[in-house]
Amino acid sequence: MAHFEDLQPSFWDTSSDYGVQPPLTDRAVAEAEQLLNITLPDSLLDLLRAQNGGRVSDSRNAFPVSRPTSWSPDHVPFDSVMGIGRRQRMLSMLDSPYLVEEWGLPAAVVVISGDGHYWIGLDYRSCGRHGEPSVAWLDAEDNSELTLAPNFHFFIKGLTSAREFENE
Repeated sequence: MAHFEDLQPSFWDTSSDYGVQPPLTDRAVAEAEQLLNITLPDSLLDLLRAQNGGRVSDSRNAFPVSRPTSWSPDHVPFDSVMGIGRRQRMLSMLDSPYLVEEWGLPAAVVVISGDGHYWIGLDYRSCGRHGEPSVAWLDAEDNSELTLAPNFHFFIKGLTSAREFENE
C-alpha cells in the first residue's frame, strides 16, 4: 500500500490544534487496536503519525458523493480527523464504542470524523475486524448510510475542497 508522504504536507490545517492528540506512538496504536478490537488501516496510521488528528486543510475538506445526503446533493464534509488519545474534551477514535452506542451506529464501525448529525467511519462489517475497512457516511439526520470509498487509501485520494461545490 502506498504511503502518503506526498499528501501529508497539504493534508493538515496546521494553523489550529483543535482535535490534535499527543504524538502517536506504537504503544498507543496497539492499545487502540486492542480496545476497539480492530486493525487500523496503514494509510490512516501514516497520516496520524504525521499529526495525531485535527483539522483538515481547506484543500481536502470534502468528499464527492454519487447521491444526495442530508448535507448536500454532491459532497460530504470532512473537516477533521479524530486522532488516537485521551486529550481532555476532545473526541478521539477511542470514543467510538460510546459514539456507536449513543448514536445508534453499526457496531462494527470506528468513527473517524463527524458531529452527531453525521459521522464518517471505518466500516468493518464486510471485511471483518482485521480486514481493510471501507469508509462510510452515516447520516443521523435521515438515518441513512453511504459507502464513500472501498478503503481509507481511496478515500484520502478522493478528497477535494468544499469550495469546488459552492457554485454548483
